[in-house]
Amino acid sequence: MSKKPIIVFEGIEGSGKSHHVNKVSRFLNKNKIKFIKIREPGGSLNSEKIRRLILNKKSNFNIHTDLLLYLAARSENIHLIKKSHKKKIILIDRFIDSTIAYQHYGMGVDLKIINMINRFLLKKIKIDFTFLNVVNKRNLLQRLKKRKSLNRYDQFDMNFYNKVQRGFLKLAKMNKKSYKIIDSNLDINQNEDLIINQIKKLIK
Repeated sequence: MSKKPIIVFEGIEGSGKSHHVNKVSRFLNKNKIKFIKIREPGGSLNSEKIRRLILNKKSNFNIHTDLLLYLAARSENIHLIKKSHKKKIILIDRFIDSTIAYQHYGMGVDLKIINMINRFLLKKIKIDFTFLNVVNKRNLLQRLKKRKSLNRYDQFDMNFYNKVQRGFLKLAKMNKKSYKIIDSNLDINQNEDLIINQIKKLIK
């Protein structure tokens, strides 16, 4: 594995992944380690424009349009990833497996289509390590209630989130060596330490 790995944080809404991305960012900044941080959708000027369109509560796209918008947002970020690949640590808040978990396992889009476009976009770029944050129903609902505003993806029913989380867990099972499951129902400080210790191992 490269000492400047691509590290992805995955999980459904309310799982704490964005919190942990920011915690790792502060750790790297404190230790003066070069990195970039990207979120999907978003991360670049054009990708952020697409993000606003996708997550707008008034948007009502069919499942294939949704998929193509997410992949268009990814396409806008590829140059950022290629520019820093193996030169800086790359932190990504949601990436390829989110597309598979949400669009395939959650919405039923053909996996072959998703994989084909991802291969076209990423070429030789591969993820080095993934943190999957999992959450139970009670904590998910409590955390969503605390948000000041909810986007379109914060308002699906629990059945949808269950399908997506099960999809993530299937992906983790297929990639055990490069996946670490974080139980976000446990103490947040405990999980922060666990993740930071794993980060240290990845970049030492």
